[in-house]
Amino acid sequence: MGATGDLTPELLARSVWSDEDMAAYEIPFKDVPFITIGGGIGSFVTVDYLRIAGVPASDIAVLSNIGHPWQTYEYLTRVSQIPRAERIRSDSSSRPDNIWGFPSYALTEAWRDKSVKHLLNVLTEPVFADFWTPRAGTVFEGLEREAARIGYQDMLVKCAVRMVRRREAGGYFVVGSPEGGPKRVVYRARYVHIAVGYPGLRFLPDLQHFRERYGDYEHVVNAYEPHEHVYEFLKTRPGTVIVRGSGIVASRVLQRLIDDREAHGLGTRIVHIFRTYVDGPHGPVFMRRRGGHGWAYQGFNYPKSVWGGQLKAQMRRLEGAERAALYKKMGGSGANTPWRRKWQRQLAAGRAGGWYETRKGTVDSVVPGAHGQLVSTVGGEEIRSNYIIDCTGLEADIAESRVLADLLEHGGAGRNPLGRLDVERHFEVRGTASGKGAVYASGTATLGGYFPGVDTFLGLQIAAQEIADDLARRGFCRRIGPVRSTAQWVRWLLNRPI
Repeated sequence: MGATGDLTPELLARSVWSDEDMAAYEIPFKDVPFITIGGGIGSFVTVDYLRIAGVPASDIAVLSNIGHPWQTYEYLTRVSQIPRAERIRSDSSSRPDNIWGFPSYALTEAWRDKSVKHLLNVLTEPVFADFWTPRAGTVFEGLEREAARIGYQDMLVKCAVRMVRRREAGGYFVVGSPEGGPKRVVYRARYVHIAVGYPGLRFLPDLQHFRERYGDYEHVVNAYEPHEHVYEFLKTRPGTVIVRGSGIVASRVLQRLIDDREAHGLGTRIVHIFRTYVDGPHGPVFMRRRGGHGWAYQGFNYPKSVWGGQLKAQMRRLEGAERAALYKKMGGSGANTPWRRKWQRQLAAGRAGGWYETRKGTVDSVVPGAHGQLVSTVGGEEIRSNYIIDCTGLEADIAESRVLADLLEHGGAGRNPLGRLDVERHFEVRGTASGKGAVYASGTATLGGYFPGVDTFLGLQIAAQEIADDLARRGFCRRIGPVRSTAQWVRWLLNRPI
């Protein structure tokens, strides 16, 4: 066996590596006790908890291909028509930059705007006002402030992570390809955290087929990819847009189309296709949701009892099919969106004016038509449009992530009842233990586990707290008790570095 200085097919085929392997192949490695992979908000919140719990920055490495934690999230919100000035779907106290949740976003914006309207909104929601949600810009500014306070950039290593392999003596080897450096970098860690977000865009099969067959990536677009050209085209001439999907992104795309129509006097026609059409209130008696005209309405992603009430306690006791069934019950008809008074007035005006139409059914085919148009066939009816916007979401299989696919194949990881990564109640990936080391995961890749709200700000915080508590039990960091928590909150408030 000759030295190579790099990974070989022989080494890649093995699930457990040793220090002797690294020496024999002359692969250099660095020691860092804790590594988080992803570098998004999930990684950031976990690192924030550990720094507050007393872990020095030198004991943490963030392996990521993005430059700051909110970069991917800001990109997705911007292209899906939620720029910094608009409001996201999150409550006032869910602050990924502030583990205590106080002061809330509403209080922060009230102080900044020198207005009590935000506080009045929170006090009167949802009976006399829509649910209050923060501006995207407020969230990003808070994350930037906290990142600077905890020394996030000192822990960041720009690289694309390829895999996590168990170490024979316990712990793990994490392999990455750094930007502008050597071909390969290998870290030896005791604990690894994975928060890679959504593995990729999910396109509806017929739209994916159309794009691949006809090579047309301009007229059939996903709401999570740049598509400003659609709105610019509609400003130049009347046109028809088909919107597919019924979640928060679909509602934001519709609002953008209608806002442009009203602001510029456009002749835009919108045809909205619902695969599942909700015509009224729906769901079990104690999980009844408002609905109508195709939409399922819900203020936030999950009922409030998910965060600390009956549903949270119930979910932690369920296994297998019973857990999957409760997830399905909470999910109702599938996608949902918040009720917004302004938006309801816009859709009502569109229905009355005949320029906003809805269809129920499955699209049989999409083919090119005359004059650059698209022809969608729904239940035998042909609908012609200039553009189709797919708003069905970010739901690609976890195996599309290179790191997660390797963890499933070589790391001992398995899938939960919903097909995502199987984790314990403290978010350790089940089956991946290596000696005294542990692999943790948080975020959407773990949906289907013992805690439902994993793909939300508050869910990422709860996961981070569970992970930090488990690491404290293992002796890696201090437990954040009342005294330390209070002292650290004061430092946060005064923006004092850790």
